[in-house]
Formats: sequence, structure tokens, C-alpha cells
Amino acid sequence: MSTTAPPRPSGSAATPPRRPASPHPLSAWRGSLLAPAAAGIATLCAATSVTSVVSGLAWFGYLFVAVLLIAATGLALRSLQVPTVLVGLGQLVVLLFLITGAFTTHGILQVIPGPEAFGEIGNTLSAAAEQIRVGLPPVEGSQPILCLVTILIGLVAVLVDTLTVAAAAPAATGLVLLCVYAVPAALSEEMLPWWTFLLGGAAFAGLLAVDGNHRHRRWRTREAPGRSGKPGVLSAPVAVVAAAIVLGLFGGAITWVGTVGRIPFGNGGDGPGAGSGGFGIQPFTELRGMLDQGANRELFKVRGLGTDRRLLRAMTLDTYYPNKGWGLHDEGRSQQGVPVGPQLPPAPGDDGSGAARKIDVEPASWRDNWLPVYGAPRVIDGAANGYLYDQVSGTVFTTRSEVPPAYTEYASLKEPTAQELRVTPRVEDLPPRYTQIDRVDDRVRAKTQQLIASESNDFDRASAIWRYFTAQNGFVYDTKTAPANDSDALADFILNGKRGFCEQFASAMAVMLRVAGIPSRVAIGFTPGVQVNDYLSITTQDAHAWVEAYFGDKGWVTFDPTPLSDGRGITPSYLQAGTQDGNQPDDTQVAPSTVQSSAAPTGAPRDTEQNQQAQGPQDTDEGTPAAVWVLVGVLVALALVATVLVVAGGRRRRPDREPAAAGFGAVLKNWLPLIAAALWVAVLGVLTWLVAWWFSLIVVLLLAGLLGPSAARDVGRRRRLQEIVSQRPGAADAAWSELRAECADRGLPIPPSDTVRVAGQKLAAKHHLDDEGRDGLRTVIGVVEKSWYGEDGQGDPTLPSAFDHLRRSLHRNAPLSWKGRLFPKSLFRGRD
Repeated sequence: MSTTAPPRPSGSAATPPRRPASPHPLSAWRGSLLAPAAAGIATLCAATSVTSVVSGLAWFGYLFVAVLLIAATGLALRSLQVPTVLVGLGQLVVLLFLITGAFTTHGILQVIPGPEAFGEIGNTLSAAAEQIRVGLPPVEGSQPILCLVTILIGLVAVLVDTLTVAAAAPAATGLVLLCVYAVPAALSEEMLPWWTFLLGGAAFAGLLAVDGNHRHRRWRTREAPGRSGKPGVLSAPVAVVAAAIVLGLFGGAITWVGTVGRIPFGNGGDGPGAGSGGFGIQPFTELRGMLDQGANRELFKVRGLGTDRRLLRAMTLDTYYPNKGWGLHDEGRSQQGVPVGPQLPPAPGDDGSGAARKIDVEPASWRDNWLPVYGAPRVIDGAANGYLYDQVSGTVFTTRSEVPPAYTEYASLKEPTAQELRVTPRVEDLPPRYTQIDRVDDRVRAKTQQLIASESNDFDRASAIWRYFTAQNGFVYDTKTAPANDSDALADFILNGKRGFCEQFASAMAVMLRVAGIPSRVAIGFTPGVQVNDYLSITTQDAHAWVEAYFGDKGWVTFDPTPLSDGRGITPSYLQAGTQDGNQPDDTQVAPSTVQSSAAPTGAPRDTEQNQQAQGPQDTDEGTPAAVWVLVGVLVALALVATVLVVAGGRRRRPDREPAAAGFGAVLKNWLPLIAAALWVAVLGVLTWLVAWWFSLIVVLLLAGLLGPSAARDVGRRRRLQEIVSQRPGAADAAWSELRAECADRGLPIPPSDTVRVAGQKLAAKHHLDDEGRDGLRTVIGVVEKSWYGEDGQGDPTLPSAFDHLRRSLHRNAPLSWKGRLFPKSLFRGRD
């Protein structure tokens, strides 16, 4: 039977339909996927300059997630036609959720910040500021540093996205991105890597190219924005550019952030080697937080100890800050000492009777104000000029952070016996800061008095407190403290959580010693390390904190309450006599299970556990990180290959060809876009899984909720297109179903009561089909009618090409909005 074209909606048959005015250029630009994608890529490429000030690559994973979420949020909100101000606020809220989920433990539903979460973020940023103040680039990628970098680059991503998409002024982002380079360039005394400039320049050029291509295509037949002569139109881009210039100048003016060579009590240094990378430890411990092993680097090579296992002390902390942790009195500004010379003043407890052990220390990647020493130092040879020895604190330091030369220490390693310590009288010959203790929870005081009630001397009292921090009493070594259940962090750790790493154990025991009337301090340094050839290798993994208690003429005596089980813990001889609880030797403190995390502060001391039980995605067993990164690499490679094939295949297609050919290759090609999208979601899921499994689950669920409807619609579309291309018996029905779905997605659902021709008339009029589309529609209608009312039931070979032309015309003349793409109405109305 013959077919006729749907009548034109108006005018004579010879007059082509008047096409509607194209969308406003800004609307088209803001609805484009290329704009936010280019903005996000430009931000990430500029952020690669962070490599010069933060070691490792963990920060990039956080930034990738942050930029992706910000871009996706902006795209989704703009597709819903949300005002620009609210889009920016929405992006900031998503960034806040990310920060809460990744860097706090008190978020409501893990991601929504409450008062405690805000307080934890504030403490984390304070720790980051302290690490910047005392550290030198490149600093370890600690939890505070990662949090700070994520926040700053996240804010930059919001600003770049707003300027690029909402203001349609991507050129103005150049000064903003330049600020991202300015801060690392000011902090690092070495040149930034050449490749980071290449990436940044290429990404910015790509951003301008995308904008230029859009303007050429959209504005070539009309006046470009800003050219109309209207003050309001003209002033908008001028204001944006002016604001960007001011921001750029201001950003260059604040590049003083970060202090090369400073310590809490020192002045900025500019000595030899200043500014080169190295490892340092911050003079503060925290009662809550997480531990990050970071990249393992060798810090010292030690010779002369033989088989002796000794703790290497870098600094001691003398002041307890309630509900926070331990630090230096007056932030170290009152620290004093005598110049390191041929002979040092005798340390407390060193009466000269013990033999002086010669110990050679060769620093490797150590750069700090502190010169670590063993025992009671008597002589230090080879130390550079400017080092001071504080007899009371037992530390050797300088007023500027630097890389020390190899040095030789002559030290007394003599240890008192338990009996000597029991009969040592209490002597009040220390500065008051070693005994002062304020604002300790009454429950902690009561627990301390309970532990020491039956003891008659300070040593047995200290030992009773030390024995309390064992697995038998519920304490577990972990790289993350238990979730807070109490407003007082100290009481919460001692009485409730009982889970943490060396900082928490040492901080808690030192407070309890002072409550018991025993002078105490927290020492920060390193465990003995491991034997390598003829020397002991001490690495960043050996960083540790312990307690030192004062016993008059015996000096400072070591107590290490952290229940390490990896062989690196030390139990001195005076604590090995007798048993704990009547059955366990004192030198076998073992926590039944240990958990280690891969994201937390590296500025603080770090313990390590080589033989830990794997638990969850934050396990840092030797093989796990490599396996995870290999998996990420494989997924990224597959996703890139799939994406390239999708892009290349889309460009090679010619309009006059059929949508695809039949066969396995056609099926694979049709499904490649979905495969590529699934692979990118998998990459994001694995990267967020490194932060926390629940965070990965939330991100994947959010992406599934955002992309799921579109993917389901695409599955139905591709299934029907494959039927059409393969010319199966149901090809005509598939074509009609897909046509109804396309109309529903564009806001023109076809009622089942409409005939094929009535529906075609509505479609042609509403969507302003061009000639190619009308010809395709005519053929499709004819094939559908023939299929429904004909008798032969044979397929029509012209259907695939005609339906392809019809779909192309729809895309040209009635393009789908992002709202229509993400949440297709046909899916929710059952048109599929």
C-alpha cells in the first residue's frame, strides 16, 4: 500500500517549516558536557604542581574524587535549571560531605557533618597548619595535609567550574589556575617539574579550544555575548575578568603560607640545604585520630649497638593540653640548651659509672630541628655548628631545620634494676612543667587511684599503670582510635574505646603517672629498626612514642605502654621480672588483633606492624597496596581503551550508513559506551574504597542513582536498535516503541489511542523535523503500517537507514536536555 508524508503543520506544501530559534548560546554552553569536563581536567592538571610539596600520590586520588563529584553535581543541578548561586552552594555541600566522610569519624550517616565533625575538621586543619609550620617540602601526605589539599583544590574546582560553565568565561580561569601553581612554587625552593607545566598548559589550551569551538558553532550567525552594546551584557564578562585578576594578584600575595626552616621556638632558617626534602616529626601528640604509614623511607643507619635493642629519642614533650594531647611548654619558645661541644653536661641519672658506648649515626632522609640520641649522651662528635643540648629534656636541637651530617654519640646505656627503682626516693628537682596536670576527668583520677592503691612505691605504681594497657584489659593496637563516645578524649580512650596507636597509649599513661604524683613526659623517636648488613636501618615506619618517668638520682626511666606485636616493641630489663596477672611475662605484651590504616596523619609518630591481620580495604599488608594500584591501573587502562574506541567509532560513522552491522562485533560496538561508563565507575569505586569501604559504597550508589536511569534507557534503546539493524521479525515494532520512547523523553508522549499517522503528524510538528527527518519518518510509518496490516510479514531493508535518519533529525532539531538524558521520562512512564 502507498504511504503519504505527514501533512505540514502550516503553510503551503512548497514552504519548508520554519525552524524554531536555537537555544541561547549560554544555555547551550551550560548544558554541554564538554564545559564541566574541560574545567575539571584543567583543575586536576594544575593540581599536579602539588607533587613538589606533598610526597606520595594519595592526594591525587582524593582530588580526582572531589573534582569529579563537583563537576557531576554542577552538571546535574544545571540540568534541573537550578540558579547559579544554588549550584555553587550545592557543589560546596558535596565537597563538605566528601571531607566529612573521608577525614572525620563523627559524621551523621558518615558524610553529613555535625558539631563534632566540624570540631574534628578544625583539629585536622590545625594539625595541617602545624605540620606546614614545622615541616619542609615535600611533606608526608598525612591525613591533615590530605584534608587541607582536598579542601583547597576542591574550592578551586568549584570556582573554575563556575567561571567556565556559569559565567562562560573560561579564559578568566587562567589566573585562578596560576594561583594553584604559585603556592607550591613559593613553598618549594626547587623548580616545579616541567611536566606539570606541560599538563597545565595543555589543559588550559584545551579549555579555550572547547570554548572557541562552541562560540564558532553557536554564535557565528548572531551577535556574541558582550557585543550588543548593552551595559548589563557588557559588564558581566568585564566584572568576571576583573575579579579573576584581583584574585590572581591576591593569590600571589598569600604565597607566604608555609615556613622553610621554622620550628615552634626558632626563626626561619636559610642554611645549607634548606628547602630540600626530608622527614621530620611534629612536637605534638593527639588523643584521637588515625595513623598513616606513608611511604617507607630510610632515615638513619646506626652502627655500634650490636645486639642491643634501644629506643632512639628525638624529642620529649613536657606539657599536657587537656582533651587534646601533649606538646612543648610555651610551644617550645622557652627551650634552652648549651652548645654541643667536646663534653656534655651529665644527663639526670648518669653518675658516670656506666660505660660509654660509641654509636655511629648516619642520617639518610632525616631533616628536622632535632638530632636523635640514645640513652644519656655524654659526647657528640660531628654535629654541625648551632646544635644545643638541653640537659633536662634530654634532647639535642637546633633553631633551624636542616639535614645533619653523620655524627658519633658516646652515650651511657646503663639501666637501673627494679629493686633500685623501688627504693629510689622521690626528689622534687625538676621544673614544675614536668609535674603539672590540670583538668583531668575525675573518672581517670579514680581509675588511676584504683590501679595504684595497693602499691607502696613509685616504681610499682608506674608498673601497675603500665600493665593496665594490655590485651587482657581490652586494649588493642590500631591505627585508628575508636569512635568517640565521650566528650573527654582521655577518659574515652582509657575507659571506653581502648583502641589506638602509640600516641594515645603514651599520652594516656603519662597523664596517669602525673595523677599518681610521678613526674612524666612523652618521648618521641624511633623503635630499634631492622638489621641490614652491618648496620641497623631505621625508617619512617619505626617512628614511635613512649613514656619516660622520673626517678630522682636514676633519672628518666622508659615505659612503653603500646602493645606492639611485630617484634619492634621493647620491654626494658627492670620490667621483665615477675609476671602480669600472675601468668604472663611482662615482655610478652601482645594485642590479639591489630588493624592498620593507610590514610592518616604522618606528621605524628608512626608505629608499624609487619604481621598484622588484614581487615578491610585499609589493610596495609605488603602485597595489598601494590595489588590495589595494579587493579586501578588495569581498570583505568581498560576504561581509556573503551572510551577511545567509543569516540573513534562515533567519528568514523557516516550519516548515510546504517546504525551498525549485525553480528558479534556490532553487539560489542553498541555496548561499548555502557562498558566504558561501568569501567569508570569501577575506577572511582576502587579509589574511594582506599579511603573507606562505606565511602566507596556511598559514591557508587550515588552514581548508580544518577546514571542508572540513563543506563537502563540506553540498554532498552540498544536492544531495539539491534533488532532494527538485524531486520528481525519484530523490527517494525521495535522501531515504533523506540520512536514513542524518544518522543516521551522530549516531553511529547504518544498516547496508545493515536494512530501511527496521527502520531507522526504530532512528532513532525512538535519537533520541527527537517527534510531528512520527514523522509525517514515517512518510511518508518510505512514499514510499521505494512508490518501491522500487511500479510507477508517480511522485513523492509530500508527501515534501518530511515530510522537512523529520523533519529539524527530529532537530535539536531530537538536535542535532549541533560535532565532528559539522566532521567528519561520514557523509562518512568513505562514507554520502554
